[in-house]
Amino acid sequence: MSYTPPILSESDVEFTAIRAQGAGGQNVNKVSSAVHLRFDIRSSSLPEFIKEKLLALQDQRVTKDGVIVIKAQTTRSQEQNRVDALARLNELIAEVAKPVKARRETRPTLGSKRRRLEGKSIRGQVKALRGKIKE
Repeated sequence: MSYTPPILSESDVEFTAIRAQGAGGQNVNKVSSAVHLRFDIRSSSLPEFIKEKLLALQDQRVTKDGVIVIKAQTTRSQEQNRVDALARLNELIAEVAKPVKARRETRPTLGSKRRRLEGKSIRGQVKALRGKIKE
């Protein structure tokens, strides 16, 4: 079974150009090359189950209002930062949208039970030797 992540529409994503932080010399003070991507989860065109999973995420990029904010400033090009931010958003959505594999219950093997009990008895002997010596 292959999985295809949902495709975002341009109207769901809002880009804002900002000045990048950090080193960059004189260029960093003049050019707004960093990008803030804002994605409102509730008003997006994503399926409901993906929206619920995104809103339930304990991630610092998701605000209380249900907006994902991603800051991209790795390159000096605003267009490349836009592409990077969009790729990170798509990666986040794809990660949440993956179906969870159901866990099948298994029983411990006979060998693992035996090893566990042997380890417990050895540990018990070590602890018994720590006690007071009885004459």
